[in-house]
Amino acid sequence: MADEGEFDAAQSGASTTYPQQCSALRKNGHVMLKNHPCKIVEMSTSKTGKHGHAKVHLVGIDIFTGKKYEDVCPSTHNMNVPNVNRKDYQLIDIADSYMSLMDDTGDTREDLKVPDGDVGAEILSRFDNGDSFNVTILKACDTELAIAVKTVTEK
Repeated sequence: MADEGEFDAAQSGASTTYPQQCSALRKNGHVMLKNHPCKIVEMSTSKTGKHGHAKVHLVGIDIFTGKKYEDVCPSTHNMNVPNVNRKDYQLIDIADSYMSLMDDTGDTREDLKVPDGDVGAEILSRFDNGDSFNVTILKACDTELAIAVKTVTEK
């Protein structure tokens, strides 16, 4: 009996999303729209007929790509909300377009590429200038992206 189950992968058990009732969602909050983690930029509630449900119209911007997504759902139904985390890392080095980052506990990671666009250009120019700065990493749904650059203030 002991050899019945075989497990290949071990996960932390934490889900990438959690359910929340549509009517409890708020502007500037996060929600999954068409399987994309989005920031809610607009929402409106419409009343329906005699026995219908009030519907919530959501408009969101994908937090990684900037694309706009829309969805309509009954206010009593649940929508998935992504677990979104922000963390600041100090940039140590850039090698082959991968950033070498250190967090406040001294742990390092080298698995994130310099992003395309304005943030990536700012990271590269500040690194070339020899500036000391932090990079803000946004994580949601097993995706991570550098979204901001902050100058380090010496204490």
